[in-house]
Amino acid sequence: MQNADPMRPRVADGAGPSRAPEGKFQTMKVGTSRLAAALRMMLAGVFAVLPLPARRAADQWVVYEGSDGPGKGKSIVLLAGDEEYRSEEGLPMLGKILSRRHGFKCTVLFSQDEDGTINPNNSSNVPGMHLLRSADLAILQFRFRELPDESMKHFVDYLQSGKPLIAIRTATHAFHYSKNKGSPYASYSWDSKDWPGGFGRQVLGDTWINHHGVHGRESTRGIIEPANANHAVLRGVQEVWGPTDVYGITHLRPDDTILLRGQTLSGMNPGDAPNDGKSLMPLVWTRDYTWDNGRTSRLLTSTIGAAVDLQSEGLRRMFVNACYWLTGLDVPERANVDYVGTYDPTFFGFNKFKKGVKVGDHVLEQQSPVRK
Repeated sequence: MQNADPMRPRVADGAGPSRAPEGKFQTMKVGTSRLAAALRMMLAGVFAVLPLPARRAADQWVVYEGSDGPGKGKSIVLLAGDEEYRSEEGLPMLGKILSRRHGFKCTVLFSQDEDGTINPNNSSNVPGMHLLRSADLAILQFRFRELPDESMKHFVDYLQSGKPLIAIRTATHAFHYSKNKGSPYASYSWDSKDWPGGFGRQVLGDTWINHHGVHGRESTRGIIEPANANHAVLRGVQEVWGPTDVYGITHLRPDDTILLRGQTLSGMNPGDAPNDGKSLMPLVWTRDYTWDNGRTSRLLTSTIGAAVDLQSEGLRRMFVNACYWLTGLDVPERANVDYVGTYDPTFFGFNKFKKGVKVGDHVLEQQSPVRK
C-alpha cells in the first residue's frame, strides 16, 4: 500500500496506533483547540506591546512612504552595500529626507545576513532586488558585490529598460565576480577584460582607478564646473566638502557633463588649504548610456558620498536635486534637505560598521510633516 502522505512514516496494515475511545478522542480535540487558541491570544498580546522596530526585526528592506510633496507617486529604490563608507547609514537618512520632505516613496535595500542583521561584508545577499521593477529611480552604493544571478537580473533589467540611476562613491566598482565567473553578468565586474572596466567604466564612465588624494589624510572640496554652473542639479548648491579623498577618474567621454570637480585638500578639515600638487578630478558628472536594445539610461555619478560626506548640506541638496531632475520633475530653487530625526554617521573604515543592527531598526515610526 502506498503512503498517501510522503511526509508521514509508512506503517504495515493493522499496525497503526491504537485509537482512544470516541468520547476521550473528542475531549482531547476540544482541549487541544482551546490550548491553541489561548497560545494565539498570548502571542498576539506579546507582539502588540512590542515597539515597532522589534516587531519588524525580521524585515528584509525598509519602506518610507511618501508624504504629500512634488515626488508623490514616484518610487525610488536605494541600494546599500559597501564595506567601508557606511551606505547602510547614509542611504536611509537620504531616503527619509526624500520621502518626508519631498514626497517620494523610498525603499532601502541592505547587504545583510539571513536573519535580517545588516552586514556590509556579506557581498552576495541583498534581498528585494525585484522591487526595482516598479522603481522610477535607483540609487546605487555598492562595492564589490557578487549577487546571485536571479538578483542581478533585476538590476540589469532595470537599467536596460532605460530608467535612470544615481551612482555613489564605490558604485564605480560596484561588482566583483571572483566566484561565479561563468555568470552571464560576470562582465559587470570592475576588472572585466571582456567588457573593459565592466559596469563602472562602460556605463558610468569609469571603474576603480586609485585614491588620488591620500586616503584618510586628504579631504575633498567640490568645485563647481563654471560651464555647467546653471545646471538644475546644482540649483541652491553652494559649498560641498567631505572627509573622503578624491578618486582618480581618467576615462570620461568628451560629451560627459561634469558638474563638480574634486579638489584635494591638505588635511581633513573644510578650511584646509588645497594640495596644489594634485590636479582636479571629475567628482560629479552626468551622461546618457544607450543599451544594445536602443533604450537610453540617464545617469549621475558622484565619487563623493560616504555617510560622513552627507553631513554636507550642499551635497545632500545636490542628490535631492538629482532625484527631481532624473524623474522629470522641476527642481526646487532651494530644496529642503534638513534631517528627519537625528543623524550621527559612523566614520568610514573597514569593519567599523555598527554591529547587530537589524533592517527593522531603520523603520521610521512617526511621520514628520512635509516642509518645502
